[in-house]
Amino acid sequence: MITIEGLTKAYGAQLAVDDVSFTAAPGRVTGFLGPNGAGKSTSMRVMTGLTRPTSGSARIDGHLFADLPNPGREVGVLLDASAQHAGRTGRETLAIAQRTMGLPRARVAQMLATVGLTEAEAERRVRHYSLGMRQRLGIATALIGDPRVLILDEPANGLDPAGIRWMRDLLRDFADAGGTVLLSSHLLHEIEVVADDLVVIGNGRIVAQGSKAELLEAAGTLVRTGEHTRDRLVAALHAAGLTASLHGDGSVHTDGSPEEVGALALSAHVALTELRSADSAGLEEMFLELTAQSQRDAADHEHQAGHPAAPAESTQSTEGAAA
Repeated sequence: MITIEGLTKAYGAQLAVDDVSFTAAPGRVTGFLGPNGAGKSTSMRVMTGLTRPTSGSARIDGHLFADLPNPGREVGVLLDASAQHAGRTGRETLAIAQRTMGLPRARVAQMLATVGLTEAEAERRVRHYSLGMRQRLGIATALIGDPRVLILDEPANGLDPAGIRWMRDLLRDFADAGGTVLLSSHLLHEIEVVADDLVVIGNGRIVAQGSKAELLEAAGTLVRTGEHTRDRLVAALHAAGLTASLHGDGSVHTDGSPEEVGALALSAHVALTELRSADSAGLEEMFLELTAQSQRDAADHEHQAGHPAAPAESTQSTEGAAA
């Protein structure tokens, strides 16, 4: 279990993380969402002992990361796949982790097979790896100690669709076996598919958290009608006090329930071609609305206080070569 309580990290007068509290529970995948600069990477660096908090705490099964006697046996960490030693081979990278943690030699071959790196790829220098291969090696390093907790920052970067599916299944199996997974990603669909719980952070503050089902239930409804009746549908929704935002594909997103929207459309004599609870579109709408509001609040506060906004975190989000 990961327990974050009142976590705050300040750089001078600027807050990168502001009183953050949440829990990532065993047997569940927790998605950690937020735009670049929101505080995700800083929070994860504090969890893994790389950054000292200004106040508050981040504990793994009740212990600070720095107090764990053999951290790799308790927590698997992947924060930056590009940070691996470029001159070592993949096998050497895993062998160092194996020896450091006091693991059997056979564990190296097991992990190479688990993440799908071939014998030839294992003997290749990391400088010659694609980003997807580096991600696989990083995940192998995180898993080699057979930890109970995984903390992963953007692990899908550089993976092709098959690699993303493989990673999704791996994380699901890990959680189903009782492990704790904290997964940060800007790929909202991938988070939605694999996550059980969501924590949304904006400008260093938690703006929403809960089970995926609870948060998406509040995300509203996606509805579609013909081009000539779209305005009438939007007008009916507005008249009923509901929100209505038009997407580029012609669909309308509203905060009403499917039953409520269907009844309004019937009363307005609008034929619907699609009516359903918002899924990935709902997650995207929720994410953009919550984080945009937090950014607006921060901008207003900084303007009133006469201070510049805090600098954005350096977060890698561009996908690289396919594995």
